Amino acid sequence: MATDANSARITGRVHGRDITLEGGLSRDEIRSRLWWWRPEDPKDSGERKDRDHESGDSGADVIATLGGYYEISADPGSQEAEELVELVYAELNPAD
Repeated sequence: MATDANSARITGRVHGRDITLEGGLSRDEIRSRLWWWRPEDPKDSGERKDRDHESGDSGADVIATLGGYYEISADPGSQEAEELVELVYAELNPAD
């Protein structure tokens, strides 16, 4: 994770892609960036399978926060996913 005095920043690696989250993101924006490969519309699931196959075995999907490294669950609707979104949101927006 990288942070500086001017802006909170959290980094991670998700499906083989490096991501950076910076302060000011909403919970929905955080969720969409952590689970970027998931379609919002269930009828797009065939397209998602194609993208999943393209990503291959890229290692663990993790996000690094002040509290440590957290694995990103496959299901963005799970309780673990919701807790991770809340944790990331709190770290990115400490004044809220």
